Amino acid sequence: MTETVTLPPRTPVVGIPISMTSYDEVVDVVARPPRDRALTVAVCNVHSVMSARRDAELRRAIEDADVATPDGVPLVWAIRLLTSRPQTRVYGPELMRRTLAEGPPGLRHYFYGATEETLARLQEAVRSFAPSAEIVGAEAPPFRPLSEEEEDAALARIRASGANVLWVGLGMPKQELWMHRAAPRLPGISILGVGAAFDFLAGTKPQAPAWMQRAGLEWLFRLATEPRRLWRRYVWNNPAYLVLLAAQVVRSRVSKERRAGP
Repeated sequence: MTETVTLPPRTPVVGIPISMTSYDEVVDVVARPPRDRALTVAVCNVHSVMSARRDAELRRAIEDADVATPDGVPLVWAIRLLTSRPQTRVYGPELMRRTLAEGPPGLRHYFYGATEETLARLQEAVRSFAPSAEIVGAEAPPFRPLSEEEEDAALARIRASGANVLWVGLGMPKQELWMHRAAPRLPGISILGVGAAFDFLAGTKPQAPAWMQRAGLEWLFRLATEPRRLWRRYVWNNPAYLVLLAAQVVRSRVSKERRAGP
């Protein structure tokens, strides 16, 4: 489970490199972390890439991740427009479900994030859809910055558990920054930052209907369910993303035409 693995290629989407990959490829990569550090997987959407454009530390964390999946449908559209690849969505909750239910033998899972109630319901759900999955730990850290001693203790517990897959549900950007710090100290472990996947799989938050997800309207569903928390994110990020992407697509096509010549 630790041999050298080829990582999926990446392409910039509004300046942030996103992996051109699939569920099967990510599961395969996750099953083979390196021995000397953790392997990190970030699941990215419009909020991720727009935040990374403004925050150098977050940008570095996403760029340094081994895989940055197109979790959001607008990122899938961008990859298709920019590369002509038949890219599909690699959605955090579905990636988590597939890895738990269909991953290769020998994976030992640890959940880090959310609340005690959500973790209890998540483990109950996993026992239902992935009865053979081996869960070796679950921890809900406090909703505040941890002291150095607290973070050291949490990492020691994860290492002692024997986990080789660590699911992190701290929310963006907290989870990306945490994974970036933790990776050198969790060798042989694959760390995946999956945000609200804990809540979705546990059933503590509703998911958008499948048709809204396919149409790229999941943001509208989430805005309707959590308007006070999310309205600023979507009012600014979505229009700005579309403007930046349109400019990138135009530049890409002009560049291709110039290379093609008269």
